Amino acid sequence: MRLEALVEQFAHHVVAQNEAIFRGDARTGNMHARKYGAAVDKLLSHGDSGREALAVLLKHERMDVRVMAAAHLLRYRTDEAKAVLEEAAKGQGLVPFGARQTLERWAEGTWSLDPG
Repeated sequence: MRLEALVEQFAHHVVAQNEAIFRGDARTGNMHARKYGAAVDKLLSHGDSGREALAVLLKHERMDVRVMAAAHLLRYRTDEAKAVLEEAAKGQGLVPFGARQTLERWAEGTWSLDPG
């Protein structure tokens, strides 16, 4: 599968998960989480070329997609990913909360979404 298609799948399922959560549909949300997780695993299995493909989402129009991409790119694109997370963390709601949690895990050294 093309890297671009995996990036599109990742973004689609991040959006779908958040929409399901906002509807109170945890079952569907979890299904979409597994699907974006599978897409990011495939991207990361391509090494830095997969990470570069994912990095285009740091500028995605939706904050939830930017934040999830940034969470997976902290080790690889630290400055850019932290900037995305720090900006999102200023807000209120589920996505900003997730951004704050990601930054805290990074700061305490327990972050492990892409250990290398």
